[in-house]
Amino acid sequence: MNHHFIAIEGNIGAGKTTLAHILSKHFNARLIVEQFADNPFLANFYENPRQYAFPLELFFMAERYKQMNELVHTNDLFHSITIADYLFTKCLLFAKVNLPEQEFRLYQKLFDIIYQQLVQPDILIYLHAPVSKLQQNIRKRNRSYEQAIDDGYLLKIQETYTGYIRQHNIKTLFIDASNADFLGNEQHLKVILDALEMDIGEGPHYFTLPSES
Repeated sequence: MNHHFIAIEGNIGAGKTTLAHILSKHFNARLIVEQFADNPFLANFYENPRQYAFPLELFFMAERYKQMNELVHTNDLFHSITIADYLFTKCLLFAKVNLPEQEFRLYQKLFDIIYQQLVQPDILIYLHAPVSKLQQNIRKRNRSYEQAIDDGYLLKIQETYTGYIRQHNIKTLFIDASNADFLGNEQHLKVILDALEMDIGEGPHYFTLPSES
C-alpha cells in the first residue's frame, strides 16, 4: 500500500473511529483520534446552538490543529503510516452549517491561515450512510448529548460533506456504509483494504459493501 497518511470521514455516527482503529491495527499505523469529548462547549451546543456554535468550532479547530501539527514536527520511527479519524477540513464544513454568515467569514480566515501549515492526507475514506442508519448508531453508542440530534441537522452535514467531495479534486474512497459492519464482517473490511491497494486517480471512487448472504 502506497498511502502514508489516510483520513477517514463521514457524518456523525458513520463509524469513522471504529474503522480507524481497525485499519491502524491492520497496518500497524500511528492513530490520530479526535478527542471530541474534551470540548467543554459540546453539550451546551446541542442545547443552545446559536450561543455556543462559535466557541465550539474554535475549540475543535485548535485541538485538531494541535494534533495534526505533530505530523509536521514529529518523525515516528516505528510507524510509516498514519491514520486519522477526521479530515482537518471538517472544521470548515461543520462551521459552514453551524455559524451565521459573519462568524463563518471570520472563522474561514483563521482556517485558511492554519490549513496551509498542515500535511494533507494521501487519500480520504468517506463513509456514507443514510440518516436512519446514523440515528441507529447514535442511539446505540448512547452519548447523552447526541440523543436529541434531529434528522434535519444530520442531512445538512451530509449534504455539506458530499458537496465538498464532489467539488474538490480529492482522492476519495466513497463507501456506501448503509450496512457497514467492519468489526463483524470480514468482507466489508476487505472492500476497504482492496480499494486502498488500487491505483486510483483524483476525485471520488464509489464502492459498495456486500450484503449478507
